[in-house]
Amino acid sequence: MARNFYFSPKVRSEMELYENLVIEAMQIYGQDVYYLPRDLVNYDTVFGADPESSFNSSYKIEMYIENTEGFDGEGDLFTRFGVEIRDEATFIVSRRRWAAQVARYDNELLAQRPVEGDVIYLPLTKKMFQIMHVEHEQPFYQIEDIPVFKLRAQLFEYTGEDFDTGVADIDGIETTSTYQYELCLKAPKKPVFNVTMANDSNYVAFGYSAVNYVNQSPGRIKQITILDGGTYFNVQPTITIDGFATDSATATVTIGNGGVNTITITDSGNGYNSIPVVNVVGGSTVDSDYRIGDNIYQTLSNGTKMKGEVVRYKLDSAGDSCRRLYLTHVGAEDGKFRNFISGDSSGTQIINTSRGTGLLGLTVQSVVELNKVSENEQNDDFSTVSDDFLDFSETNPFGDPENQ
Repeated sequence: MARNFYFSPKVRSEMELYENLVIEAMQIYGQDVYYLPRDLVNYDTVFGADPESSFNSSYKIEMYIENTEGFDGEGDLFTRFGVEIRDEATFIVSRRRWAAQVARYDNELLAQRPVEGDVIYLPLTKKMFQIMHVEHEQPFYQIEDIPVFKLRAQLFEYTGEDFDTGVADIDGIETTSTYQYELCLKAPKKPVFNVTMANDSNYVAFGYSAVNYVNQSPGRIKQITILDGGTYFNVQPTITIDGFATDSATATVTIGNGGVNTITITDSGNGYNSIPVVNVVGGSTVDSDYRIGDNIYQTLSNGTKMKGEVVRYKLDSAGDSCRRLYLTHVGAEDGKFRNFISGDSSGTQIINTSRGTGLLGLTVQSVVELNKVSENEQNDDFSTVSDDFLDFSETNPFGDPENQ
């Protein structure tokens, strides 16, 4: 016999009340997490994987953690290769809240539900979980409605994905875990000069006597010596000589190998009451502005571009020698294995494409590859204390001592 249509349990007001109570309970007992949709960059249709996935957005939303006595999964496994952590968790999220907080603001989402492969960042434990399965029929049609998604997730293992979410703790994963290139860049420097002065005939105008003038600053420029020619000069700069004088001195310079090569005094001036300061104006169009998140490239000798993303930029203590640029997601545009080139020439310049300045970049002096992934294997403590309980100098370290 068919159901009596006069008695239908499918009452919209009751369904909404039930859903509102579920949402309120999650907001009371749940945790604030960040939901990160995965963007596929270079999907492999053969293996069904995308190791170059990027996460370009994050959405804060409340979720209830179903685990009550700790994370599920196999826990911490101690193997001969180190420690492997296999924590799993089950997150429950409201359908309505997910649609309002995530799907509504992310135009790249095609599915109307959370997707396997997306990531959840849990600030409580500072861990990331990858969604492995989305259960969309639990609890099973209570009041003929399913108000939640149940997300079964396992601990996320970083394998070179790109994080640009705007959340410092999340984006910092690249800095600590990704495979990086450290480029030592030749720092831009201003020239340094030493000015030698000589007496002139105008010392009386400044109230000096012939006796005490030798203890005062002399009055005209005798010689300008180049102590450091500076770097990155590609056109002839202008020289200014700043100081109080009756007649100001003038000079010209020539450049060579990227620095000031010679300086010639065209007018020594007179009446200086202190040693003037020689400054260089213009002559260099180098771009030394590198910031985290910028995209850079270097053009190799065959015309191929090596590209990368800046994750850190460090100056040396003095700021005048090597500047270190740390890059991740490095690769050649032709898809082949190549490396950055170094040397003090225009062919090693690093160009910043994120600023759109079109200026010349700093030159690369050395290249070092940093395997940051290897630093997170969690077996440092075990490798240092291994000799305390295993002696591999024995024929059989697992046998009885008396039989060795």
